[in-house]
Amino acid sequence: MKKDKFIIQSLDGQKKLSGEVKISGAKNAVLPIMASSVLFEDNFLMTNVPEIEDLNRMTEIFAGLGIKINKQSQGEYFIDPHGLNKFEIDEETSKRLRASVIFTGPLLARFGELIFPHPGGCVIGARPIDLFLDGFQKMGAKVQVRDDKYFVTAKDKKLQGANIFFKVQSVTATETFIMAGVLAEGETILKNVAMEPEIVSLVDFLNSCGANITGAGTPTIRIMGGNLLKSDGKVYQTIPDRIETGSFLILGALCAENLRVSNCEPKHLGILIELLKDSGVEIEVGQDYLNIINNKKQNSEFKSVSIKTHEYPGFPTDLQAPFVVYLTQVTGESLVFETIFEGRLNYTDNLKMMGADIKMWDAHRATIKGPNVLKGRELDGPDIRTGFAFVIAALIAKGESIINNVYYIDRGYENVEEKLRQLGVDIKRIN
Repeated sequence: MKKDKFIIQSLDGQKKLSGEVKISGAKNAVLPIMASSVLFEDNFLMTNVPEIEDLNRMTEIFAGLGIKINKQSQGEYFIDPHGLNKFEIDEETSKRLRASVIFTGPLLARFGELIFPHPGGCVIGARPIDLFLDGFQKMGAKVQVRDDKYFVTAKDKKLQGANIFFKVQSVTATETFIMAGVLAEGETILKNVAMEPEIVSLVDFLNSCGANITGAGTPTIRIMGGNLLKSDGKVYQTIPDRIETGSFLILGALCAENLRVSNCEPKHLGILIELLKDSGVEIEVGQDYLNIINNKKQNSEFKSVSIKTHEYPGFPTDLQAPFVVYLTQVTGESLVFETIFEGRLNYTDNLKMMGADIKMWDAHRATIKGPNVLKGRELDGPDIRTGFAFVIAALIAKGESIINNVYYIDRGYENVEEKLRQLGVDIKRIN
């Protein structure tokens, strides 16, 4: 793991930033598309792919499975699954990438066998895989645990369609069982599924290549199993990253007089836009852009709002940390209720040491009183989104701040320091 750090200079309480930031393709859209290559008998091209660390980890998983991925140009990757010959997921890579679990469904569906370790990734609370193991068993597979690995075998090497009700909505589980159902025998019905735009994007591409999937974007998805998919030259265009969009929109509200967020999909961020408007931020919403114009109000003139993270279309848990930083600067008391991950508010201790007035009531709830004057300090980002939140905190704090664990930010944000620098941020990367 790289040990890079950022050194960031304060904006001294002024909204000095301005310019345009172009949003990259969505990390959470391109990763399941890469995993879906297991279902294909031919090659396909992905475009608008973000150049992020998670892409490198997925490429390592490909190498272990025998799938080839070749970079054609910036943001364009050609996937060739012809060499696919293994059904075991690499342990070391899996430890660093929670998304590796998304390979389990398509691999089991294709080979009838699967070996995988317990997946890892960001440290933001327990992330059990019971949903996956229970679902595989409902599709007729047998699960065994040996030497800290899961050995899954389908009867007669073929998954069977099943009715699966998710006890909790899960994006990764939804995507995994959509792909498992594509090659299973008969119909698979998934209920209480996640409804994120990334899932709709996955289903649209799979259907264009021969899959029979209905209901994406609703609580129930039906998959009629069939044969291997064929792209026949179809190209997957990665949708814009709504989390990157939201991150820069929050940064702009606090730090920019004029900011244009382009190449985005505003309809995917309705809840954030409405909350910022309710707080007093003026936002111009276009078809594929968001503008913050003449943002001359002091942050203390914005009013507090409370948030409750929820599955789409609710407030994204991945924007909770950046928004908490926002709430430290506005006037009033806010309640933040994190319903997805029980450890995702732990970073607030760092903000408190910077001067934030935050009280944790339990693992899921915190109140923030503002506005607070923050002071620059050295910070360790524990996950992708908190890392970017600390960047925002560093800009509004007094003095210089150092952010360690930049590796995590690199996992989810493409060329982040270049994009920040173009807006006027004084940021340096130290190796």
